[in-house]
Amino acid sequence: MKDLFDAPSTQTADTERTLIVHAPIRGLPHGELDEFIMLAKSAGAEIIDVVTTARQTASSKTYIGSGKAEEIRARIVDEEIGLVMFNHELTPGQERNLEQLFECRVLDRNGLILDIFAQRAKTHEGKLQVELAQLEHMSTRLVRGWTHLERQKGGIGLRGPGETQLETDRRLLQVRVGQLKRRIDSVRKTRAQGRARRAKSDIPTVSLVGYTNAGKSTLFNRLTDAGVIARDQLFATLDPTLRRVNFAGVGQTVLVDTVGFVSHLPHELVESFKATLEETLEADLLLHVIDASSEHMVDQIRAVDEVLRDIGADAKLIRVFNKMDQVEGAVERLGSIDSDIPKVHVSALSGAGMEDLVAMIRSHFVKGIQRFDLSLPATAGKLRGELFTLGVVDSEESLEDGHMQLSITHGAEELSVLLGQHGIDPAEVLPAAQAAVILPKLEAFERPTAK
Repeated sequence: MKDLFDAPSTQTADTERTLIVHAPIRGLPHGELDEFIMLAKSAGAEIIDVVTTARQTASSKTYIGSGKAEEIRARIVDEEIGLVMFNHELTPGQERNLEQLFECRVLDRNGLILDIFAQRAKTHEGKLQVELAQLEHMSTRLVRGWTHLERQKGGIGLRGPGETQLETDRRLLQVRVGQLKRRIDSVRKTRAQGRARRAKSDIPTVSLVGYTNAGKSTLFNRLTDAGVIARDQLFATLDPTLRRVNFAGVGQTVLVDTVGFVSHLPHELVESFKATLEETLEADLLLHVIDASSEHMVDQIRAVDEVLRDIGADAKLIRVFNKMDQVEGAVERLGSIDSDIPKVHVSALSGAGMEDLVAMIRSHFVKGIQRFDLSLPATAGKLRGELFTLGVVDSEESLEDGHMQLSITHGAEELSVLLGQHGIDPAEVLPAAQAAVILPKLEAFERPTAK
């Protein structure tokens, strides 16, 4: 815990002295305390202390009960606290009552996550999504939150339908929410058009998903040399990044780095970021990047799986256990997790295990990968060029009769399609044993479909 306090925060001139309250109650959602401290420091809070308390049930007025609330109020006055953060979801009434008692701002877990997203949003799309999530969160808290929300008094020029300031605020908020939803729908259509073009071009998509700070951006940079910002910080990446990369045998592939997930992600964010999450929804393959060094690894896997279920993502999944350089004996510890889901152990920082990961990606898109020895005539230059473009040629040698001897590593089905497209008989360019593997697939490729 002390290490977390000592870790640097993203502080600014407006940094507020902050008190954190952690009061887990059985049956009610709450996050891990260590994670919440990291979230608070990511937002730039100067954490003075953490108040922990145990309760059987939540108080409807203050969540923590009047006695503990008064105790915290005294500390706020004595230590000049400007902000109190709760590692829980507060109701609008609880938040309002606590602010009136403490005479300072109160922020719950959802509000903190929304604030961090607002800080990190850089693109027009990201800012739209965050603003929508914040307004929808705020709409539940427009209930006598401030003194200016009292009913307007009559007078010259003020008579009329008698609309209250609260009703005016709520109506204007609804208008803005409608505008944002229309703009985000436009973004969603644009993204859908991009996905349609990639599908038409038969370009596969691989999406990196995972808990925040699991190392997705570092892995993304390792695979693509994209130079995406990668920090040891929660939600360092917010806006999705797309890059094309060549995987041997697969060819052009779109790799997507997405926003990180977190336990009990606010519903408003999941709804608002559906335009972004659809990149995950439409992916051909998901790489679930996992921080193998985290003490809460199992809970983090569960949190990501929950969000993937919520958005309806059902693409093929590979578990990528990252940061293996930071854990001793982790392979044995992780062996029993999801035995039916393919897994690979890597260190995106050092590059260890990356060959295994690339091989697993290839095996997903290219079935039956094996070594083939092709003897191509000079007239097969176009096929030779395609094999080099795919990156499957391991070696090449010129023969005295003018043929080119190529050693390739490729899928049997994909090679049969290439030979069929170029009208080449496998028996003429492959050894008999290798041609026997290709011929049945080639016959299936050439067989006309029944009308």
